[in-house]
Amino acid sequence: MNAIINGVNCRIVCGRLSYKLNCLRSETMDKKMRFAIIGCGRIAPKHAESIVALEEAELVAVCDIIPERAQAFADKYGAKPYTSYEEMLAKEEIDVVTIATESDLHAPIGITCAKAGKHVMVEKPMAMTLASADELIRTCHEEGVKLSVIHQNRYNKSIKLMRQALEEGRFGKLTHGQATVRWNRNDAYYAQAPWRGTKLQDGGVLMNQSIHNIDLLQWTLGPVESVFGYTRTALRKIEMEDVGVAVIKFKNGALGVIEAASTIYPKNIEETLNIFGETGSVMVGGIAVNRIETWEFPDSEEEKKQIFDSQENDPPNVYGFGHREVMKDMIDAIREDRTPAIPGEEGRKALEIILAIYKCQETKEPVVFPLSE
Repeated sequence: MNAIINGVNCRIVCGRLSYKLNCLRSETMDKKMRFAIIGCGRIAPKHAESIVALEEAELVAVCDIIPERAQAFADKYGAKPYTSYEEMLAKEEIDVVTIATESDLHAPIGITCAKAGKHVMVEKPMAMTLASADELIRTCHEEGVKLSVIHQNRYNKSIKLMRQALEEGRFGKLTHGQATVRWNRNDAYYAQAPWRGTKLQDGGVLMNQSIHNIDLLQWTLGPVESVFGYTRTALRKIEMEDVGVAVIKFKNGALGVIEAASTIYPKNIEETLNIFGETGSVMVGGIAVNRIETWEFPDSEEEKKQIFDSQENDPPNVYGFGHREVMKDMIDAIREDRTPAIPGEEGRKALEIILAIYKCQETKEPVVFPLSE
């Protein structure tokens, strides 16, 4: 009899617990995710525009150390301005923080936000060293919050089509690939802020402009075995490189080539990703890897025509169209309690490649992975 009673009581308790969990889950699904942005500079409008365009989200607060910039940004997007992100975290009810400051602050600010119980979205590069990237990843895991690195080009329509073909095995054995960024960043661009182009706070064209494309190359061709590269400061008055080239050997035997330049005259020309395999060739071009230029697989003529007929136009700038989908993925990851599509571990991979290229400038030798800083 006691066993029966205990069993009934257990079912009642479990039922109540299940009911509470379902209520909490329903509440999470119904409420809007409250976002805050730290850093109101060059890329921040893409964050704000993406957040306010999502029905599931609202922008509640923004922060910048320049009061006038914080106020103007807040007025434009209907948020509350702050000049101290610590004060903002303490006063506002925030679910997700996006970090768009100078690069060396990404990891420390992300760590502070994670310790405050906020989910973290961080611009590229996620950190300036592997040690700080690992600390950010570890802290988010320990605090039970989500971490997403904003590599929005993974959501380009062209890249999603290429990725689908890859996952279906249509390339066969991968042979090689090339990631190219040919853009213009003149002296006026670097003069906008004293940290631009510096070793400790920003990096050069590889770390700042080409990192998205390097992310796509490694995402496609797989884990890295070794890297060798050269960098040069050819034209710009900066501490780090404005031109960089490198070769990568991947663990699956494929080879990769990286070319990055912010010296292109007179304006941005292209960002391209070319992937070649035993039974497939895809070349993605445009201003920001947004347009398929070559699509060759066995019996792909009809498919190719459909793809070319539905091509997107070039975006208005090199930032592309993918930020909204990155934000949407974070919302879904929170609601579904899953890992974001581009977690910290993924953002770390491109960072490791770039740091390895920088190390080559010191050692004059190929760097075998994993990289030891």
